[in-house]
Amino acid sequence: MTTYHALRQLPPAAQYQKGDVLVLCGELFGRGYANGIVDEARRAGMTIIGTTVGRRNADGTLRPLTGEELTEAEANIGGKIINIPLEAGFDMEPCGADGRSVADQLKGVKPDEWDKVAFNWDEVEQARRQGAARFKANLGLVADELALLLPPEAKVIFAHSMAGGIPRARIFMPLLNRVFKGQGERFLSSEAFWNSDLGKLCQISFDEVTADTFRYLIDATAGLRDKVDARYTAYGYHGCEVLIDGAYTWQSYTPYLQGWAKIRLEEIAEAAWKEGIRATVFNCPEILTNSSALFLGVENSLYMLLAALEKEAPGHTTDEVKDKCRALLADGIGIDDLLATARDYLTAPLTLAGRDLAGWPQHNSLPLQELMLNSSAKLIAMNRNPKEIVCAVLSQEVFRGVGRLMFDFSWMPDAPVVWLNHDIIAKRLVTA
Repeated sequence: MTTYHALRQLPPAAQYQKGDVLVLCGELFGRGYANGIVDEARRAGMTIIGTTVGRRNADGTLRPLTGEELTEAEANIGGKIINIPLEAGFDMEPCGADGRSVADQLKGVKPDEWDKVAFNWDEVEQARRQGAARFKANLGLVADELALLLPPEAKVIFAHSMAGGIPRARIFMPLLNRVFKGQGERFLSSEAFWNSDLGKLCQISFDEVTADTFRYLIDATAGLRDKVDARYTAYGYHGCEVLIDGAYTWQSYTPYLQGWAKIRLEEIAEAAWKEGIRATVFNCPEILTNSSALFLGVENSLYMLLAALEKEAPGHTTDEVKDKCRALLADGIGIDDLLATARDYLTAPLTLAGRDLAGWPQHNSLPLQELMLNSSAKLIAMNRNPKEIVCAVLSQEVFRGVGRLMFDFSWMPDAPVVWLNHDIIAKRLVTA
C-alpha cells in the first residue's frame, strides 16, 4: 500500500515566472480540479499549453478539433492547444475477426442481461494494445511539438488531468446509476457488477485512461527532460481527512470503483520517483461537479470544510465563504444545521464500519448506500434552490486551494503521493 503522506504545512510559494510553462495533458471541460492549477499558472505569468482529446465523427473516426472548436478550446484554457487527438482508451478500437469494437459488441444488450455478457478477453487485449499504441503515437507527436515550443531551461509543469474510462455503450449508465444511486429494488451490488465481465472491462478501461496515460506521458517526454526542468502532477483520490468532533479523520466515498485505478496511478508516480523523476499524485478532497454527479453522496463530507475553515483561521476569508453559503440556504436553515446533518452521516455506525484505509476502496451495501443517499438528499434540501447549492461554493474553494497547493508543491516536490486534506485546504484558503 502507498505510504500515507498528508501535507500538513503549507509549501513555500513557487517561484515560476514568465517563460516557464504549464502543459496540460487532458482537455478542460467546464470547471474542475484542473482549472485550479491553470489559474495559478496564468497568475504567475507562465505560458499555458493545452492538449485535446479530439472528437469523434459520426462514423466513429477520431479527428482533431475544427477551427471553431480549436478557437473555443484555446479561449477556455487561455493558451495554445496542440491539436493532436489524445483520446485515451480502447472501447472504439476494431478488434477480433469481425472488426467490431467493444462498444459495437455491446449494442443492443439490455440492462437486465448485464450479468450474461461475456467477452473474448484476447480481443479486448488486442483493442487495449491498439488504443494504447494510438495514444502513445499521438502523444509522441505532441512531444515533438513541445520540443519546438518549450524554451531551453524553462521550468515546466506537466499536469496530467485524464480520468474516467467508462466504455461508450448505453448499457453502462443505467447499471452504474443502480450501483452508485440505487435504493431498494434498484440497488445493484458494486461487488457483483465489478466481478462481472462488464465490471472487468471497466477496470481495464479505468486503468488505461486514469492511470496508464500518466506513465505514457512521463515516457513520451523523456527527451524533453534533457532540455527543460520538468515536474509532473496528477489528480488522485484515496479518501480525505475531514474535521469530525474536533479531530481530522480519514473517510471515503463508497463505492469508488475508480479507486483501483487511482492506486495504480499512485504506483506509477512512485516508480517514476525512484527513477529520479519528480512526479506527484495529489489525492484531493471530495467535490460535487457535473462529472461527479454520478456519485451522488460523494459531497456529504464536503460540508465539513466549513468546520475546518473555522478551526484553522476564523476571520475574513472564513466569514466570506460562510456568507456565500448562507445566502443559498433555505429560510430557517443555518451553517450549524448543515454541519450537524453531515456529522450525523459521518459518525453513523454504518459509515464507521466501512472506514478502512488499508482496505480501500470498499464495495457498497444497501443499508450504507441508502443512508448516504438519504443524507445527501436531506443536505441538498437545505438549499433554497436545488440548482444553486452550497456544494458549488465549497467545490470552488476546493479547486482554488488544491490548485495553489499543487502549484507551490511542484516547485520543490518531496514525495510521489500526497494527501490534500481539509486541514491544509483550509490553511491555504485563509492564508494570503
